[in-house]
Amino acid sequence: MTSTVSSGPAFRAADLGTLAVIAWSGEHPDGKGDTPFLLAYSMGDSPAGPEAAEAAVRGLLETNDLTVGTVVHDATSRPRFPVSLLVEAGQAVVTMPLLNAQCPVPPEWLAAAEARKSAYFLFTTRVWPTATPGSPVTEKELEEFAGDEETLTAAAHCLLPIRRVRA
Repeated sequence: MTSTVSSGPAFRAADLGTLAVIAWSGEHPDGKGDTPFLLAYSMGDSPAGPEAAEAAVRGLLETNDLTVGTVVHDATSRPRFPVSLLVEAGQAVVTMPLLNAQCPVPPEWLAAAEARKSAYFLFTTRVWPTATPGSPVTEKELEEFAGDEETLTAAAHCLLPIRRVRA
């Protein structure tokens, strides 16, 4: 995962710390196959500490009119939504004002994204200091963090349409 951040008035970009994005797919309750998921989080390693990282992520989300909680922002019918998702060459690139983040996605994620034409994106304010970018995360670790109620209620939830580079 790589990301670039520009400073904005509602938060201090330096307080974000290391941002990471992780991709996985899982069965959807509608019975129509897997859903591709992306989870963005801070490792909480900013010089100001984990609390500052949580506040900075919340500020970034609020700056982009994304609510934290249980509301799902459906961008599939909103062409001017502040968050977009580009999928190309085995990479998912999430773009929003003040942030661009990229992560590799596994083949099963790509297949689910192709079938659904959208992905479920969560950006949590909860820090995850043990999930280091580039290091493997076990299915159990992912399930414990991403499925935890605290993580889910501290996140902005978005359904993003898959965009591709036009030739």
